Amino acid sequence: MLTTLFRIIKYGFLGFWRNGWLSTATLSIIVLALLVFEGLMIFNVLTKNALETIQNKIDISVYFKTNIPEDDILKIKKSLEGLAEVKSVEYISRDKALEIFKERHKGEETIIQSLEELKDNPLLASLNIKAHNPKEYTIIADYLEKANFKVWFEKVTYTQNAMAIERLSRIIDTAEKGGLALIIFLTLIAVLVTFNTIRLAIYSTREEIGIMRLVGASNSFIRGPYVVEGIIYGLLAGILSVIIALPIIYFISPYVRIFIPEMNLWSYFTSNLAGILGYQLLFGVGLGVVSSVIAVRKYLRV
Repeated sequence: MLTTLFRIIKYGFLGFWRNGWLSTATLSIIVLALLVFEGLMIFNVLTKNALETIQNKIDISVYFKTNIPEDDILKIKKSLEGLAEVKSVEYISRDKALEIFKERHKGEETIIQSLEELKDNPLLASLNIKAHNPKEYTIIADYLEKANFKVWFEKVTYTQNAMAIERLSRIIDTAEKGGLALIIFLTLIAVLVTFNTIRLAIYSTREEIGIMRLVGASNSFIRGPYVVEGIIYGLLAGILSVIIALPIIYFISPYVRIFIPEMNLWSYFTSNLAGILGYQLLFGVGLGVVSSVIAVRKYLRV
């Protein structure tokens, strides 16, 4: 058994080196397929980060009348945190709101002087409410509308933000569905192209397969070297796809950060390099082996 296994591995390597140009073409196709797969992984990460960034900028702000005690506002904050739809509630006091306003308009002397001329702090205390899902803001808004403490509110910003929240919900739904469809479509194309390329490589040795079959070689012995070739293709393609992706990721990372400041693509890629390489090797070997097994099956019938 060990001798047979050794021969299968040996013939697999010999077949890979013997058909140099064909092996190079097949390897190139699998590398391209893995680059597509790698690109889809990066696209998925970027999409999630972009949507999270947008989602974090959407909230419902509740502004309270100036005569409402802070303890009562904190009780309302606690009741809101008890809702399943609420992700977080941030309390901003009048003094804190004033500090934020001054910091935001730092250097604008006219606004600062106008503020200093006022005898009292004109800003209101508020609660900034974030939901787990943009679709859940409607539920939170209904809760605030029906609450007994509604009379304490000076203003609720849901009406102003409703259109933006609705649009965000549609964007997230579209991105998730579109991203999944794109992944499936490009993966199928990669698999089909790789399968046909390996099938072409095996077609060039069809006469050898026929002779081996006629002299009594078992199916597993005939199929074995091509499976080994598929493994070699997958391993080399997985490593090469990551090596090729490294300078590309390094180059585009600053441009990605312009659109998504919270996302450092280069840092993400390098910190997850082992996992990405593992996925690439697994996908590459699986693609090579499955394609080889299916492609050689036709020539086992003589």
